[in-house]
Amino acid sequence: MNGEAWLEASLAADGEVVEAVSEVLARFVSGGVVIESTQIKNEIGGEGRVTGLLRVSGYMQVDDQLEETKQKLREALWHLGQILPVPEIQFKPVADLNWSVVWKEHFQPVQIGEKLVIVPVWMDDSKDNRIAIKIDPGMAFGTGTHPTTQLCLEIICDLLDPIKTGKNQSASLIDVGCGSGILGIAALKLGAYKGLGVDLDPMAVDSARKSAQINGVADKLELEVGSLEEIKAGKFSISRAEIIVANILAPVILRLLDDGLRELITPGGKLILSGILEDQVLEIESKIEAAKLKLVEKHQMGDWIALVAE
Repeated sequence: MNGEAWLEASLAADGEVVEAVSEVLARFVSGGVVIESTQIKNEIGGEGRVTGLLRVSGYMQVDDQLEETKQKLREALWHLGQILPVPEIQFKPVADLNWSVVWKEHFQPVQIGEKLVIVPVWMDDSKDNRIAIKIDPGMAFGTGTHPTTQLCLEIICDLLDPIKTGKNQSASLIDVGCGSGILGIAALKLGAYKGLGVDLDPMAVDSARKSAQINGVADKLELEVGSLEEIKAGKFSISRAEIIVANILAPVILRLLDDGLRELITPGGKLILSGILEDQVLEIESKIEAAKLKLVEKHQMGDWIALVAE
């Protein structure tokens, strides 16, 4: 691809906006979409913690269809903007694009909690004994930099820590709306014995399977197209688990709770709900109570909140 002219399309925003934009942008660009932080606070050892806005970007080849492609992208983002506040997309010419260099310029290792570090596939594992989760930043289904994902990862770390829980036995996990599969991958590398991830997007499931292979957990993590209905119908190898995760949008969480999400939780198990903004918490908490679940933890990062129920 070197020697060809390209146009970078990007925008920076917070929260669910970037996640939604990445799915739209992926339809119009080549080489995948990357979500990255605009600010990383450096920590000891050269690794960092994500802060600030997130940036989503992708690249269009400059050809006879470029203006038509740009217009279609603008239209798609306009429709998305009727649901979420979408900043204006920015375009910048780029020459001699080398994909292997493009993604490497932006991504740095990110520490999660006390045990995990997210590293790109081309980088060596962490040298401070953290468990490395390998990701491909060119995949458009979540790289672990989003606050909602970080909250989930930190909670999963705690739930699988025998010292903090006082439990030596392992656990299983079901991730409803798994995206890149990073939560299931992390759980298995932290000691869970089996996992199931489902998503309605076949491309996300395919991306998650590739990530599971990269991280050496493909034999323990079942990844399928589907959602709550298919899990409850027994279509997969797991229909109940000790840890259930739904890192989606608040309206979807409300619907899942109405549709019997609690039925997936084994006795004494935990339900992690994330993707919730501050002004949505009360409605979610009310629905948790209506579902005869007990709210036991609340975690916050910026404007985002994750709840743990049992």
